[in-house]
Amino acid sequence: MAAKTNACRLLDILHIPYTLHEYEWEESQLDAYTVAEKVGLQPNQIFKTLVLKGDKSGVVVACIPGDQELNLKSLASLSGNKKVEMVAVKDIQGLTGYIRGGVSPLGMKKKYPFFLDQTVTDAAPVSISAGKRGLQIFLEGEHLITASEANVVDITSK
Repeated sequence: MAAKTNACRLLDILHIPYTLHEYEWEESQLDAYTVAEKVGLQPNQIFKTLVLKGDKSGVVVACIPGDQELNLKSLASLSGNKKVEMVAVKDIQGLTGYIRGGVSPLGMKKKYPFFLDQTVTDAAPVSISAGKRGLQIFLEGEHLITASEANVVDITSK
């Protein structure tokens, strides 16, 4: 079994039930569709974590279903910014403690404003990165909301 990550430790502290699922990963296949296939879920159950920077607030984090696109204008407005943009891949680890393809919305080294798409309660279970490539956490959407202290909002483009 995989070693516990910061995300797992946080869920343990909060007594939130979850399961861990390991899979073989490749640098060129870190997308939600590939992960979904490897762990036996639908792409809308795989929630990808995106790290962005707002022009007023600084870093914000968004988490959306793998089959959706982030609506940058919605996120900017909801986070009190005029615009938001993705941070450079080279900056992700320094900001979060995680590397691309292994960014978990839980257990980051600093707490940033966190926006979770409202569809999180539509699919059970949902899956998030456990904080390293090749390891996913399955949990109920309501538990993810609780653990992440999320702002649950509509931030995807249909």
